[in-house]
Amino acid sequence: MEQVSLEQILFAAAYLAAIVFCGIICGLVFVRILVSLKKHDLFSWFHKVPVDHLRGPLLLLFPVGAYFIATYFYRPEALKTAPFAGTVKIIMVFAFAWLAARAVHATTNILAMQFDISVGDNLRARRAQTQIFILRRIINAIIFIIALAIVFLMSDSLSKVGVSLLTSAGIAGIILGFAAQRVLGNFLAGIQIALTQPIRLDDVVVIEGEWGRIEEITLTYVVVNIWDQRRLVVPISYFIEKPIQNWTRKSADILNSANFFVDYTVPVPALRDYLIKILQLSPLWDKRVGVLQVVDCTPEAMEIRALMSARNSSEGWDLRCEVREKMIEFITANYPNALPKNRAEIRVESKN
Repeated sequence: MEQVSLEQILFAAAYLAAIVFCGIICGLVFVRILVSLKKHDLFSWFHKVPVDHLRGPLLLLFPVGAYFIATYFYRPEALKTAPFAGTVKIIMVFAFAWLAARAVHATTNILAMQFDISVGDNLRARRAQTQIFILRRIINAIIFIIALAIVFLMSDSLSKVGVSLLTSAGIAGIILGFAAQRVLGNFLAGIQIALTQPIRLDDVVVIEGEWGRIEEITLTYVVVNIWDQRRLVVPISYFIEKPIQNWTRKSADILNSANFFVDYTVPVPALRDYLIKILQLSPLWDKRVGVLQVVDCTPEAMEIRALMSARNSSEGWDLRCEVREKMIEFITANYPNALPKNRAEIRVESKN
């Protein structure tokens, strides 16, 4: 190739700037058209399309497309260099990959909106949303691998790597080939959780003694929102390898207990009747279980357990606290002598 002069470089730069400018203008017009279609009654099916998710990749793709169209008719000498042409192709590949990833993101969001997890019986919705969001991350990972392989194929020195990614090994082969590594082991655990679903979004779990809700599930880690607003980030393989408590695996219904230590003189039937009265007046009780039992005895006192049911773990916790508070008030007000006592026997020997 002939030596490129400074004038040719300046002309090519101005030519390229004009192409990029025109491409951005066309992209903005196209995005504006999409926004208008969302507002039009004739295109009601288009209302749910989140155009904002597609704005970025479209504004990158249009200048790249404008470049290829313009250079098809005329290409300045300065733009014919191999490094520059290769760079533009790489940008185009990743722009398409970005657009595909954002389209997947938008589509899965639309699907997830069909399942409301704010309702009381949300087991089906949580199952569906968990599968949708993990599937989105799997598809995005595949898009990235394909884009990377195409970039490798564009270079002679890296073509063998690209061929191995797309053909002999394949996408599944790549993942399984590196599964021994911890990160990709977590990746496979994420796929397993998507299929078997030992946990789902918004599940109530107890991990390492911490009570919380599943807030986010990725292919490598899970975020648990602890009751005091802390966030516990746990490798996703933890949920495959170690036992956890899942309080909402089948349903959100739960049993709660409140234990009391009282003296042997307390009338247990009176406490049992008062427990039922507390539960009947509480909107937190789901009317399934309401029991008071003597579960243990010590030399100083007997242990009484109040067992009650609730619709979910949050209401169950509040109900347990309410029962505990009102039962203590009742015992203190009506049977103050029945509170636990420490007994001692003192013998006084008379001296004669």
